[in-house]
Amino acid sequence: GDGCTRAVGSWGSRPPQNCFRFSAEKCDVYKSFKFSYISDRLYFAILCQKPKSGAANSHYFCIDDELVYENFYADFGPLNLAMVYRYCCKLNKKLKSFSLIRKKIIHYTGFDQKKQANAAFLIGSYAIIYLRESPEDVYRLILAGSVSYLPFRDASFGTCSFHLTLLDCFHAINKALQYGFLDFNTFDVNEYEHYERAENGDFNWIIPNKFIAFSGPHSRSKIENGYPHHAPEAYFPYFRKHKVTTIIRLNKKLYDAKRFTDAGFEHFDLFFADGSTPSDTIVKTFLNICENAEGVIAVHCKAGLGRTGTLIACYIMKHYRMTAAETIAWIRINRPGSVIGPQQHFLMDKQAELWTEGDIFRAKLKGNRKIAVTRILSGVDDISINDTRNRRMSRKDIELYSDEDETKCVTQGDKLRALKSRRQAKAPTASVVILQSSVQKNKTSEPSISDSTDITKRTTRSAARKNSLKSQSISRTRTVLC
Repeated sequence: GDGCTRAVGSWGSRPPQNCFRFSAEKCDVYKSFKFSYISDRLYFAILCQKPKSGAANSHYFCIDDELVYENFYADFGPLNLAMVYRYCCKLNKKLKSFSLIRKKIIHYTGFDQKKQANAAFLIGSYAIIYLRESPEDVYRLILAGSVSYLPFRDASFGTCSFHLTLLDCFHAINKALQYGFLDFNTFDVNEYEHYERAENGDFNWIIPNKFIAFSGPHSRSKIENGYPHHAPEAYFPYFRKHKVTTIIRLNKKLYDAKRFTDAGFEHFDLFFADGSTPSDTIVKTFLNICENAEGVIAVHCKAGLGRTGTLIACYIMKHYRMTAAETIAWIRINRPGSVIGPQQHFLMDKQAELWTEGDIFRAKLKGNRKIAVTRILSGVDDISINDTRNRRMSRKDIELYSDEDETKCVTQGDKLRALKSRRQAKAPTASVVILQSSVQKNKTSEPSISDSTDITKRTTRSAARKNSLKSQSISRTRTVLC
């Protein structure tokens, strides 16, 4: 109880790291615990028992059961961007509270290692965003007392083969601030929480005003096996409002691309198998499309997690020189469950190559050099790339990619969408009807995704799927500033 509180409060300056661990003799309430000093009034603690209330000099709070990660399989974090935002608001309110002005604010967590990792991620993110601490310094503080934290894992079923550390997540938050991906002054938490839900469109912004990741549309709006499918038309109002101009589809054809192109969106097909990694041709094509798009790009596969996250990660690594781990962390903070299984190792292997390509791209851009590049555009069944040397994808490569397999079995994307739909159905707001028509219905109209204006539900997975798949011939080339 109060013994450890007085001990913590007795240091006039930052305490030495060897003072972060206390013995049982110091406090009979907490048989073993650890404190980390974050700022003059802010501390992080791991306690084996809930602290007694009413301590004169300290205010304890815990978010372990308040901000909870919704897992797919064995994944357990990091917590999403809305939870980071809500945590920061909560902590800022406590630090500014007149009634707590003379008290130490101690965020404590219990002995559940998964909750420890998420609690550490939250307070570490706060220190980076609001206290301007470096990721390395925050990580050092969090580790004080020789405590270790479980690394985060992907949303696949089975053994984890790729570990995402707290430091990776801290670097991701720091670089998101640096590059303008993260700005809590303009972040709309209600919109995020609304649109991330399956019934509301299941999409998230990954980079503001550039990329939206979303679950693949269907030929018509319906509920199938408990999962709500949305027709392309359901996204039109939101996409137009948020300047989406380009749609990229990575999964099999479940809707006619003409429905997007007729509505004024560009639409491209770059299919590769669910759960697999893209070929170099697909990566180059994807990057080429994104570098030439004039508005927001909305990318989807079946669940909008694995293939979608992998290709958006390639763009981020090339153009922002973020590491593969930092990029995966940022995408998962925005859209939990993204980048799965072998896709993680694929990004690690592509990191050096993408960094080099990015350096060359920026050097050419700086030198104002113009280069003719091909803007690709058709189904992957006949995809080819024509650069200045008129190279073509071999027939053998083309045959590797067929969407027939996805039509005959339940894929990873199907399973992930089903899990997401079931877990969110448990939420208290699940009874609210989400699909509403924004225009007078007729025989051919499809319902649009409801606006978040009058809904008190989650509202943010903003996406901009302005879709406009304009069919274009493969040989079409275009001169662009590279």
